[in-house]
Amino acid sequence: MSEQTRGRLSLLRAAFVIARRDFTAILFGRTFIFFLLGPLFPVVVMALAGGVGAQVQSGVAVADIGVAMEAQDVDAMLAAREEVAEQLGGGVPPMVATARLEPGESFDARAVLESGGGSLAAVVTGTPEAPVLTATEGRVRNWQGLVGMIAGFAADPGTRSYPAVSTQAVVTSGAAETSGRIKTAQGGQILLFMLIMLLASMVLSNLVEEKGNKIIEILAAAVPMDAVFLGKLFAMLGISVVGIVVWASTGFAILTAGGVTLSDYANPGVGWPMFFVLFAAYFAMGYLLLGSIFLAVGSLANTVREVQTLSMPATMAQILVFFFASLAVTDQGGWVEYSAMAFPLSSPFAMVARAATDEALWPHVLALLWQAAWVAVFIRAGASLFRRRVMKSGPQGARKSRSLVKAIGGLFRNDSATAG
Repeated sequence: MSEQTRGRLSLLRAAFVIARRDFTAILFGRTFIFFLLGPLFPVVVMALAGGVGAQVQSGVAVADIGVAMEAQDVDAMLAAREEVAEQLGGGVPPMVATARLEPGESFDARAVLESGGGSLAAVVTGTPEAPVLTATEGRVRNWQGLVGMIAGFAADPGTRSYPAVSTQAVVTSGAAETSGRIKTAQGGQILLFMLIMLLASMVLSNLVEEKGNKIIEILAAAVPMDAVFLGKLFAMLGISVVGIVVWASTGFAILTAGGVTLSDYANPGVGWPMFFVLFAAYFAMGYLLLGSIFLAVGSLANTVREVQTLSMPATMAQILVFFFASLAVTDQGGWVEYSAMAFPLSSPFAMVARAATDEALWPHVLALLWQAAWVAVFIRAGASLFRRRVMKSGPQGARKSRSLVKAIGGLFRNDSATAG
């Protein structure tokens, strides 16, 4: 084994050295403070995107009024609802047959609503002559008069006398819980997208700067180019984690001081602790996937202007991927959701939404294994392109910087000897 071969570090150790170098340089740099202030602008964008999310949700979470009466009364109520909807010209919530009861059979509307699940927001029991509306307090106020009108049409179409509607309030309903989980799913997707796009683009500016001052060529003379790629990718992931911890701690402190707790929001399907764990895992997967693409794109550019030109298609494509994953919320259990879960770039966003709306954990195990496999493929392909493109201008630059190459190579050999 030659002295030059003995002096080189292994791939993983060299990648660790590169990652440590980039991590400490950025963490203790003056620009890191401005990096931490960066999310102030995406927060404004997220607030504006909430309006779009509300429109999407309106087509997802349909609030139904269930009818649990004797069979002939159920049919009369459903027919009356259609007649009222025609006369009012819309704005009447859907009415569905929840139960067709036998004479004398009882029905616990409160238990059905509080059990959660489905799209039921209220249940009408009793008879058309004496209806009982069971719903949350807000729904009771909004729908009491409407239910009375429908019951009047169903009870006696000739006289149109509207009976008094008895009410009983419940704490929550299936529709309210479904609506809350969908809001959590949309919020999780938007936050994940903003974090990945904000943080993954950092690798581009760092790479172009080092290509311009020939540091890449110097590093390539001391360590394998694949190690440079891996080191930079995981260094930026580490910096991203530090930034997220700072932002999350600040946000938690502000919300706590304002008296806001997680109990004020709908509980995700997997629960808040597991939701945070899965969110972190999907952020790491999404970041590594997009970061490897950005690093490969950066290897094709030599100037900041070229970076902006080449990264634009990747950025626009990622926005389209995000919208595709957002549609998965509107098609739960359909081909759109399964397609978004299978496509590697949209899979983290689709699975974050699923964690908010569904209780099952095994799909997340499969999804993380699937995404990890694609992370390995993307890193391998990105590193291959990175190596070919960056080393293309290596010989001339290396000859100009031979003395620096030897110095840096000596530092890496000393690091190897110290580690040994």
